[in-house]
Amino acid sequence: MPVYWLPEDELRFPHPNESSPDGLLAVGGDLSPERLLLAYSWGIFPWYSADDPILWWSPDPRFVLFPNDLKVSKSMRPYFNQQKYRVTYDTSFSEVIKACSAIPRDGQVSTWITPEMIQAYELLHKLGYAHSVEVWQDDMLVGGLYGIAMGKVFFGESMFAKATNASKFGFITLVRDLKGKGYQLVDCQQETRHLASMGAQRMKRSEFLERLEKNRTLPLSAGNWKEGVF
Repeated sequence: MPVYWLPEDELRFPHPNESSPDGLLAVGGDLSPERLLLAYSWGIFPWYSADDPILWWSPDPRFVLFPNDLKVSKSMRPYFNQQKYRVTYDTSFSEVIKACSAIPRDGQVSTWITPEMIQAYELLHKLGYAHSVEVWQDDMLVGGLYGIAMGKVFFGESMFAKATNASKFGFITLVRDLKGKGYQLVDCQQETRHLASMGAQRMKRSEFLERLEKNRTLPLSAGNWKEGVF
């Protein structure tokens, strides 16, 4: 299948079904809020290295978590019983995304969270679409994650931890709160053992896109979660 080149002056994407076997759909375009929101609403996300053009992906299968399927291991339960960490939302978005960009990843020579990406998602955060989860130990930021909320789907992007199980603590807290607010799905993008252990599973892209079609009929509910929108 061909990989499409996106002009910066035209806001569109080919259908995700036209992705290559590895999930690559398109190249180029920009990281404007309008393009990013259009991309996520159709199950497309940017992922590329600093020396590459912008690459847009829609993998098949998708890795997702239904909030009802969240699994909390026995080893994690003492962390919640003892309230070892404190969780906040949207209080330190810039610190969280920069920490995610700085964490070494197995098999990755450089980060895909480039300065250009950081700037784009910071703008989405200011507009009320990108959100951060902060995990604190006393007054120290020891973990967190960020992603995009649209309708009743949360599109997770990246997480980091500087203390044992801090990112898991934040993710579990988030999913529990999403469930309480009626969210129907958490998009984890690609499979990892870390997320699988908490109940995430594979989903065919066709089913994922069907769910997103329904989700596009729901209001975006943009706002700062710190201020009570969440």
